[in-house]
Amino acid sequence: MGLTAVIFLLVLASRHQPTAGVGHDPLLVVDDYEDGGIRLKCLSERLFSEAQLLWTDSRGDNITGTPLSADTGTAGVSSSIVLKAGSGNSMSCRILDKQLKTSTESSVAIADAFFPSTSPWLAAFVVILLLSIFLVLAAIYKIRKNARKQIEQDELKRKLDEQKRRFEKENEDAEKRIENVRNELKFRKARSNAVNITLDQTCKHPNLCISDDKRRVKSSDKKETALKAMVVATEGFPDKKHYWEVEVGNQSQWELGVVSENVRDVIMNNMGISPPVNGLFSLQYSQGKYILTGREDVSDCKQCSVVGVLLDVESSELSFYNVEEMSPLGSVVLEFTGKLYPFFSPDSSGKWLGVRPVKPQTYDPLPQGEKEINE
Repeated sequence: MGLTAVIFLLVLASRHQPTAGVGHDPLLVVDDYEDGGIRLKCLSERLFSEAQLLWTDSRGDNITGTPLSADTGTAGVSSSIVLKAGSGNSMSCRILDKQLKTSTESSVAIADAFFPSTSPWLAAFVVILLLSIFLVLAAIYKIRKNARKQIEQDELKRKLDEQKRRFEKENEDAEKRIENVRNELKFRKARSNAVNITLDQTCKHPNLCISDDKRRVKSSDKKETALKAMVVATEGFPDKKHYWEVEVGNQSQWELGVVSENVRDVIMNNMGISPPVNGLFSLQYSQGKYILTGREDVSDCKQCSVVGVLLDVESSELSFYNVEEMSPLGSVVLEFTGKLYPFFSPDSSGKWLGVRPVKPQTYDPLPQGEKEINE
């Protein structure tokens, strides 16, 4: 709705002197809002040969309006002014004709409610809006900062976990190398106690066949499946350390170890029967598994073709080694009296199982660094 439709105007017109010719009193028009106030226009259709337009406020003070626009010969007079709130809210427009010495005047009063003003709620709304925008920006900044911080923490954690895994792997590899060095050292020490072993023709199972050099044995009956068909060595050991090696090849089952002197006598006197369990200490390979006397399966050991045997009478321990890997297969605690004799039991495939000659030697000392690691 236009401003002119809602403003109640009180226009006071007065004629101080009558005018000549046809004409009207000045017309006051509310034009529009402008510059925080209301623009008023004063128009007159009366013809003046010489005219002057004056604006006066409620206090009677003259106010300058827009420049006079008039054609004194044929046109009327017009001017405009911006009425601001607080300036009295009333304005008068007077037109003077100096030649005819006449004047006409119109006045208008406008209530404060019609002047544009800033609502106090608008200021509060603007403050709240700005504060909300600031809080949203601060929250976005905080979220992004926390997100960057979380990403940095995750990246740092990932790097630490990676370094930890690498360190654990390096530590595990180092422990394996140290263990391998220790095993190699033990194997070298064991091998320095090498002795010659020969098989006793008079102390064997009837189904076993011994080679002419008395170092190899095989089954002469391929139907025989009992592992206890064995042959005992000629040499017996009452003390100290003794080492020998046995080539088992790819036989599917075999048994190696030592027997006490009493068991040897039983085998010699009763060759066709199985030897007693007491006084027999061995490592058995069967169905892909290693089994030590009185113990469960030996785990994490692959099949080997040469087995080293160390008899430590002083420590009452019998140890077995994978010669190719220079690693231990396991050990057995000994309980016996008298001498201990090596024994050998091949499978029934007819393949040779033999003692491999090992020259007595002094084990090569390890480098100083490896000695320190072992110690």
